[in-house]
Amino acid sequence: MGNRVRLRHKIHELRNSPLTGKSIGVLFLRVLGVLLFFSLTLFLTNNFDPVEVGKYDFSRSLLIFLGTLAVFGMQQSIIYYSGFLMAKEQLGAIKRVYFRMVSVVLGISILLVLGTLLLKTSLIEKWLGYPIPGMVFKTVWAIFFYGVTMLNIDAFRAIHKIYLSEVFRNIFRYLFFFIAVIVLFYGENSTWLVEAYLLNFAFLAIISTLVLWRQFGKASLQWQEGFLRISHKEILKRSAPMAVSAASFLLMQSLDVLMLTSFTDYETVAFYSAAVKLTLLISIVLSSVNAVIAPQIAKDFASSKLEALKKNIKRSTRLILLMTLPLILILALFSSFVLHFFGASYVSANTALLILLMGQAVNAFCGSIGVYLNMTGKQQVFQVVLLSALGVNVVLNYFLIPKFGMTGAAIATSVSMILWNAAAVLYVYQKDGVKTFLS
Repeated sequence: MGNRVRLRHKIHELRNSPLTGKSIGVLFLRVLGVLLFFSLTLFLTNNFDPVEVGKYDFSRSLLIFLGTLAVFGMQQSIIYYSGFLMAKEQLGAIKRVYFRMVSVVLGISILLVLGTLLLKTSLIEKWLGYPIPGMVFKTVWAIFFYGVTMLNIDAFRAIHKIYLSEVFRNIFRYLFFFIAVIVLFYGENSTWLVEAYLLNFAFLAIISTLVLWRQFGKASLQWQEGFLRISHKEILKRSAPMAVSAASFLLMQSLDVLMLTSFTDYETVAFYSAAVKLTLLISIVLSSVNAVIAPQIAKDFASSKLEALKKNIKRSTRLILLMTLPLILILALFSSFVLHFFGASYVSANTALLILLMGQAVNAFCGSIGVYLNMTGKQQVFQVVLLSALGVNVVLNYFLIPKFGMTGAAIATSVSMILWNAAAVLYVYQKDGVKTFLS
């Protein structure tokens, strides 16, 4: 009876927590985004040649990775600065931080474009195994727009416009591209799929910047004398480890697709990418909770409210597992049925999907471990952990993909995900006595 009462109390406490309310609101918008994203994916896989879909998936993976380099971890550090400045009642200083960050994105984007133009086309073809340097160059030119879009999305979070952030992240990011895809399909111009995807970010960058500029004009975000002045040097110092961590994490997520392109063919890439996209359903829940908890972790840590910090971490982990476990079980039990919606040939990715779900289950069990490290000044530790996992990921992909194809890629991704989560959780527990995992 006592255990039942305690369980009921915990459920009641979790249900009435502000974290739960905001997380569910964010999750609702992300679910809408997932529905839109999968509607887009199903439309592509059922109406476009798998070769064109594979090219799009390759360009998408490349843009996400290079765009993450351009943002340089600042989408994470702007959330840190939000909590830090809020604890000092100086949130109006965030506007100047943002403008400095945009200038960094522009500088890195220009360097990436120039670096790509200096590369010999033959070297790119040799590494990829396919004559597609034109697609690579087009993708690189879109890096600045992608970087500004993603920075803007998290800048909305930094000024407490979390729902506006999620609308851009999960609705507009897919909606405009979906409209373009439909136009291409009925206009019989499917070969322009990659170009439509890249131009979508140029449009998003412009629109989100205009909306953010309007938000910055509000009285609560005006600069006042005596506010902290955060320099480019301080931003880069804070963001650099986060940049390495973000790049390592995204590379682990996209390296399998990039290496599949080299070792197999575009059809295999398209089939495997369908399985990867299904596992994103689990990460959507995790990121929904993280979107709400990150500023609070930074604020509690900056204010030395350690007990409140531990309590919020525990709630977030329970909430993550509560919302992800049913989804993992459904996808695992009906994996072939779900994959069939993408097309009959996509069922070949069934084994890969099950393996990827195992990695995501461990990821959910470990809670908001990455966010905790970044928001509590341990970004350098997180950097080392993810770089080590990335090394494992590269080696496993190199040896497993030629032998097992997409199944090998899934094994490499899941093993590296399990390793970095376990290492990070163990470090935080030993260092701070904080249990980010379920307890």
